[in-house]
Order: sequence, then C-alpha cells, then structure tokens
Amino acid sequence: MGLPIASAIVPARAQEVTLAESPYQYVVDVGAGVQYKPKYPGSDDYIIVPLPLVAVQRLFIPGWGQVVDGEEELRAFYMFPSFDFNGKREASDARELTGTETVDWALEVGLGVGYRYDWLRGTVEVRQGINGHEGQVVELGIDVIAAPVETLQLNFGPRLTWASGEYMDTYFGVTESEASAPGSRLSAYDPGSSFKTAGFEARATYAVSQNTRLHMRAGWDRFIGDAAESPIVEAGSKDQFSIGGGLTYRFSFDLFR
Repeated sequence: MGLPIASAIVPARAQEVTLAESPYQYVVDVGAGVQYKPKYPGSDDYIIVPLPLVAVQRLFIPGWGQVVDGEEELRAFYMFPSFDFNGKREASDARELTGTETVDWALEVGLGVGYRYDWLRGTVEVRQGINGHEGQVVELGIDVIAAPVETLQLNFGPRLTWASGEYMDTYFGVTESEASAPGSRLSAYDPGSSFKTAGFEARATYAVSQNTRLHMRAGWDRFIGDAAESPIVEAGSKDQFSIGGGLTYRFSFDLFR
C-alpha cells in the first residue's frame, strides 16, 4: 500500500459553478495532513506519516488550452494525474526483515482515466516507478458518489491493484543471499507479475469555506496472488489498513496571459 499524494478528481461540489466560470488558468488545492498506515508493504506494525494533498481543479497547457476546467459533468470521461509514494524499507524496520537489502523510497508517476455516470464512477490508473523500483502498477476502482449536503461529498468503493514482476520482486521477493544471511528467517521467493491487492476505500471532502477543505480517507487492502504467498507478507500481515486526513487551501493564478 502506497501513499496517495495527488488527485485531479474534483472533491466537493459546493464551488463547482464558480470553478467552471473561474477567470484563472490554474486552480490548485494544496495542503497536508497525517496518515496511519503499515510501516512497509506487508507489515503488521503501523506508523504515522505526513500526508501531502494536491488536487488540480483547473489546468491550462499552452497550445492545448484549458484541459481541466473544474466543471464536473455527471456523464463524461475525464483524465487526471496519478501519483503514489512508497517510503524507504530497511532490515532494521522489523525483526522478520533481518538479512534483506534496503529498498529505497520510490515515487510512482502516471495517468488515470475515468468515466462517471450519475452517482457511479469507474477509474483506471497506470503508474511508473522511479528510484526505489522501476516497475509498473495498475489500479482499478469503482466509486459510489454521494452528496448528502451541498458542502460534503462522499466517495466509496472497491479497489483492485496489479503490479509488474519488477515491482513484486522489489517488495515481496527474497533472494537466495537474503534467505541465507545471518539471522534471516525468510525463505527464498521469486514472485511474478500478478494482481497484488483487493480492497475497499472511502473518502470524504467537506468544504469548510470557499478556499478551505477538510479531507478524510480510510482504506483496507488484502494481499492476493503472488504477493500473498511472499515470506515477507506471511511473517507480517495480509491485511493492510490505513486512515488519514488533512486540510487543503485553494490557490488560483495565471501563468500565460
């Protein structure tokens, strides 16, 4: 489970009309919060980590024009940037990791596409790893969208994630040298590309004011496929939970006039 740090899905509908009619080329919600999550993928120990929050509401690209206009259509396709972050993992993080090599932090960068039909939305996100791993991750999601009051939007639904062989090797594989290292309790394991998690996610966004928003997120993932059979996961936990929240502030500006 990574750390989501950005989304271009418009979070609350209280300001949709003003966003669509905004005179600015760029409208971006930027903020921060905290998240309680597993120490590393497969861990049964949890830590509190910073949670960066970024949402692009309006985006202008020279030569293309206003590619994101902040108008949320009830029946339409859309595209959005997708990012994720996995922190550094060291053998000292847990007793069961004794003998394993350090896995450096990894940034995942990619693109998402989705389709909304009234109160239902489906998304597909594809990300490429940078630094800690060079694999690929594909995340599939379906959301039910509800707005019990004008300033509050709720999104919730199932998730399914696939990962390439290089990603799986990085986080769930155990080499012969790692398995034979002094103090190691792990057996050698060479996973292949496969679906790695199935789970559920819920998000809530509340418009405190015209420019300030409160975000809450909770999720559960269970390792499946080759990831579930990893000695690292078997020594830790197949179930991964997370909960977090934070505040964002909306910035509006021009760069090309």
